[in-house]
Amino acid sequence: MKITLLPNIRLGVVPTHLRFVGGLVPDESGKYPRDAAGEIRVVAGVKELCAMSPVKFSCVQVSFFPGTDAAEIDALVAGLKALDLEVDFILMVGGVNPMDPADEDAVVAQLVPTLKAAIAHGARNVSSTSIEEWMSTEARRDGAELEAAIAQNVKVHLRAYQEAGLAGSCVDNWHIEYLRPGEFKTFTNLERGWAFVSAANKALGAKFFKLLVDAAHCGDSGVPLAENVALVARIAAAGELGIFHASAKTTRGCLSTDDGWIGALLTAVAQTGELRQVFVEVFDHTDPALEALRKLDPGHGIDTRDGRSYNQVVADGLADIAHRLNNLAARGML
Repeated sequence: MKITLLPNIRLGVVPTHLRFVGGLVPDESGKYPRDAAGEIRVVAGVKELCAMSPVKFSCVQVSFFPGTDAAEIDALVAGLKALDLEVDFILMVGGVNPMDPADEDAVVAQLVPTLKAAIAHGARNVSSTSIEEWMSTEARRDGAELEAAIAQNVKVHLRAYQEAGLAGSCVDNWHIEYLRPGEFKTFTNLERGWAFVSAANKALGAKFFKLLVDAAHCGDSGVPLAENVALVARIAAAGELGIFHASAKTTRGCLSTDDGWIGALLTAVAQTGELRQVFVEVFDHTDPALEALRKLDPGHGIDTRDGRSYNQVVADGLADIAHRLNNLAARGML
């Protein structure tokens, strides 16, 4: 049965279920993995998802890694746009610490090319987890050290903003995502992520940076649901609420494993009047790139497919979120 999305919300996917290794991550020469027919695997996978999804989705949020060949990015974006999808960029940064002044030039050097690519391809939104190094061994920063980390991040991101030429470009907003404790040590909850976004916007003099709300990270942050809901309202009132990720805490698999966090937070965001974009995000529980995450929390390695393919799991997630959005609209919240 087909589902018609009623509210004016951009519904899409983050195709991480197609795997980083063997999918989203380019090889040493910057080329994307391709299938036997020569098609970029991510494009082929999203094409299959479009055919099986009971609701038409309008956008896709794709991870872009430094060093990817420019022609490959062109081919990937063209392939996705040919499916009638708007393409958002997720800027990936690795092997550097955005909180360390010694790494400032290296962080900016990774961000600027992908920001310029986003502009070249007409992206309206970019997102990133570029405020901290993933799975770093450094200690959590608090107090004055936290303030210094925020200040350094503001410096880094404003440099990238200026050097990439974001002012007056097609990019409307840069959405910042924090991660769960363990993946990150310092920016591990809504409040801490918002502290950076607020400081960056104050320094820039515009509400350009937004805080991405991921239900999985909220659920794994250690902050109670009620506190997250209250924070969502405050962030929205400040004009700094961004994209919503419908993703299940701990497993990052089927949305049925979320223990109520997606529904509660989606409703909270809808009630602010600031919900614009919702992306379904699922990870492959065997992806070699996420072995460190499985070691951090064995729950991430649970197979939640219940006999389905990962594309079917995501298609079911899109159906679930479409029904939720339609019913939020029916109840006057959208």
